[in-house]
Amino acid sequence: MREWLDAISEPIIVIIDAFALLIIVAGTAQAAFKVVTALWNPLGEQGGRKVFLGYARWLVAALTFQLAADIIETSVSTSWQTIGRVGLVALIRTFLNYFLERDVEKDMAAEQAAPPPPAA
Repeated sequence: MREWLDAISEPIIVIIDAFALLIIVAGTAQAAFKVVTALWNPLGEQGGRKVFLGYARWLVAALTFQLAADIIETSVSTSWQTIGRVGLVALIRTFLNYFLERDVEKDMAAEQAAPPPPAA
């Protein structure tokens, strides 16, 4: 039974981690493109903040997938050293996810509460 669980979980962990990597690459490419185009067409303070928030959303999604892979890895591990290592990495990812998500939510709330810009 144990061998079957290991045989199934290993490729699943790799697939989830690969999916997280693709999310990070896509988010980084999108943010980099916006920053490079800002060299010719400046974004302004609000535009720069929107780029950061968009990138943070991509990172939150990727961290969530990585955390899922960590949970699976911990559930099939038999070594306390592996459980401790994966647990520490999961804790760090959880803190990163929490603070990124908090920033995103705070900025979204501020954006919704701000009055609309005056019409030209």
